[in-house]
Amino acid sequence: MDALKADTYREFGRFSWWLVLKGLFFRQAYRVVVTLRCCQATQRLPSALRWVFFVPARLLHGLASQWAGIEIPWRTPVAAGLALTHGRGIVVTADARIGSNVTLFHGVTLGQRDQIDSEGLRFTTYPVIEDEVWIGPHAIVVGGVTIGKGSRIAGGAYVLESIPPRSVVMGNPGKIVKDDCTPDVDNRWEPPSDNPAPAP
Repeated sequence: MDALKADTYREFGRFSWWLVLKGLFFRQAYRVVVTLRCCQATQRLPSALRWVFFVPARLLHGLASQWAGIEIPWRTPVAAGLALTHGRGIVVTADARIGSNVTLFHGVTLGQRDQIDSEGLRFTTYPVIEDEVWIGPHAIVVGGVTIGKGSRIAGGAYVLESIPPRSVVMGNPGKIVKDDCTPDVDNRWEPPSDNPAPAP
């Protein structure tokens, strides 16, 4: 449940199980994140228990998503520290990949892109969102593009090309308007160190 702890820290600036419960009742977008994590956690259970817990978790995720107007399939690979700001209208394809400490605003679309090659064969590609990316309201990222670590995608941008790390992107089609930007991560989650420094 480290991912849920990270998501809760992004939402509230600290973690406690009381905050998880509070968020479940009072914050629609956060509720979707919790039910997403519950569905994913059931996949790590022994097979004898997996379906016992997966079915109710999947049902709760479906209901939470419908109430919030957010579509993030439970199969979507999402690293720790996801923040959904306002949330309504977010649509994410199941095959997109989302890194840690990512922020998505309302109306964001992370979608597939279908293309036809020279032989007439259709192929589909999906976006990769690296760590610490901030995606503003109603931005659209589609196809086999990578949004580099620490980048910011402005509201309303339409991104069809890969973006290098720490870039600011605006417009339709999306263009880089600034290099070497500072990542915008409110309540950044830092995973606990595996090797703490020795005491002096």
